[in-house]
Amino acid sequence: ELLSRTVKRIDDGHRLCNDLMNCIHERARIEKVYAQQLTEWAKRWKQLVEKGPQYGTVERAWCAFMSEAEKVSELHLEVKGSLMNEDFEKIKNWQKEAFHKQMMGGFKETKEAEDGFRKAQKPWAKKLKEEWSADLNRTLSRREKKKASDGVTLTGINQTGDQVSQPNKHSSSLSVQSNTVQSVQSSYNPFEDEEDTGSTVSEKEDNKIKNVSSYEKNQSYPTDWSDEESNNPFSSTDANGDTNPFDEDTSPAMEVRVRALYDYEGQEQDELSFKAGKLTKTELQFNEDEQGWCKGRLDNGQVGLYPANYVEPIQ
Repeated sequence: ELLSRTVKRIDDGHRLCNDLMNCIHERARIEKVYAQQLTEWAKRWKQLVEKGPQYGTVERAWCAFMSEAEKVSELHLEVKGSLMNEDFEKIKNWQKEAFHKQMMGGFKETKEAEDGFRKAQKPWAKKLKEEWSADLNRTLSRREKKKASDGVTLTGINQTGDQVSQPNKHSSSLSVQSNTVQSVQSSYNPFEDEEDTGSTVSEKEDNKIKNVSSYEKNQSYPTDWSDEESNNPFSSTDANGDTNPFDEDTSPAMEVRVRALYDYEGQEQDELSFKAGKLTKTELQFNEDEQGWCKGRLDNGQVGLYPANYVEPIQ
């Protein structure tokens, strides 16, 4: 900004010199023209007075009036000469000394001012450039850090949302199996048959574990056992009196119809797949386990599990 003001002052100084010289020249021309007009006017009327019939005081006053006009004309000519010979020439000479035009245009003083400012500002311009570069790097670093932070936050939210929206049925299955194994172990009496050998006891344990692994994922839902259930060693009363750890309340629950709120694609063979709409005749009156799963039946007869938060009961 300081450089532009200095350059503008140089250009304005040269232009103002020209304007001032033009003003003086016009004033001198006006003075010259006025002096010539007065001289011509006085000369014409002086001739008329000399040839006229007037005499006495009128003639003397008239002639004095003409003489005064001639003297005023001489004064204006002196003013004109003073303006052109003194003031005009002084300004013109000063302009030549103060402003030097170059062959390629512009003034030498302007170039010197630009070079001087450029030389003086060079170290500061370098520091300013370094500051701008550092500021740009800080800005880019903050943006990258913010993007990375937002990405980590969104990833965490998505993972949490997936865990909430799709309960882990496998953990439910593991929990059921663990509880069942504990129940079987507590109900087993090693002294129930003194005639059994060690190998017979081992075979019984293996059969118990196999039956435990074939148990349904969710013990809160009734399971249709096959006709071979009578051969299940856990259904007998030999283990612990008349109690069976796998006995459930097999009373059939009233079926209710539910409507699917979202599309769901089964991830396992025992899961149902359905579209948003109606999921017909779900069992157990929309009862869900601790992991958020329900057991239902589609119109085509397919029975399987589905997330409870994907449906709503139909009133």
